[in-house]
Amino acid sequence: MAATVLDGRGAARALTAEVFGQISELSYTPRLVFIRAGDDPASGAYVRSKSRMAERAGIRAETRLLDSGTEQVELMRLISELNDDRDVDGILVQLPLYPHLDSRPVLAAVDPAKDVDGFNPINVGRLWSGEPGLFPATPMGLIRLLDHYRIPITGRHVVIVGRSNLVGKPAAGLFLRRDATVSLAHSRTRDLTSLTAAADIVVAAAGVPAMITASMVKPGAVVLDVGQSPVDGTLRGDVAPDVADVASALTPTPGGTGPMTVAMVIANTLSAARSRRSTDG
Repeated sequence: MAATVLDGRGAARALTAEVFGQISELSYTPRLVFIRAGDDPASGAYVRSKSRMAERAGIRAETRLLDSGTEQVELMRLISELNDDRDVDGILVQLPLYPHLDSRPVLAAVDPAKDVDGFNPINVGRLWSGEPGLFPATPMGLIRLLDHYRIPITGRHVVIVGRSNLVGKPAAGLFLRRDATVSLAHSRTRDLTSLTAAADIVVAAAGVPAMITASMVKPGAVVLDVGQSPVDGTLRGDVAPDVADVASALTPTPGGTGPMTVAMVIANTLSAARSRRSTDG
């Protein structure tokens, strides 16, 4: 069989249009501030992509570029200022930071009500306790993509390969909240193939190009490829091309889960604006 391509770009456009429609009915314009304190080229491109999509959705976006001489205390001071600015609805600190900067206190310093990346420990706790909050964009994008294509989640066995704080762990929490049965695999997992071959939905998020092959996937399974590794000048996912011959649906790389990540940042900004401004009165 030939797998259905889960077009993240199309799903992201649909979500952006939905957000634009909701923002057009507001009496204010949500404001999103990106902080870039690093020199990773991919991160720079990602920030520009997020900013463009935010503007298309009707969000006022701006980027604070910090040079390599920025000290930890300066970055923390900037976050504090943005936290106190009642006109700012969302704050996103783009990772990775310059090597001398510690991301842990930085992410923890972002006001949970403005934390559109969902990395503040308070939002992490809300995710796992079943409470409402702002949650990481990439895992949220996976859920939204499946919903866009009307692929059921409830009762399905989901195997997530990769246990990072950015994708794997929060994805497990989000799928559990949707009543899936979740297995979280990692580098120490024994007999990974037997685990993935039993899954209805496989999420490949290990950052290892082509590690998931056709022999590791149950016929008819849905495969979501989060991996984006540069190989010979191109981006390669964690899923090998031959998986398309076995899976019922598959995300491409690029153009699959990446656009959904950007779109969910925009959706989170709208959620943050609505929540905090209603609280502020």
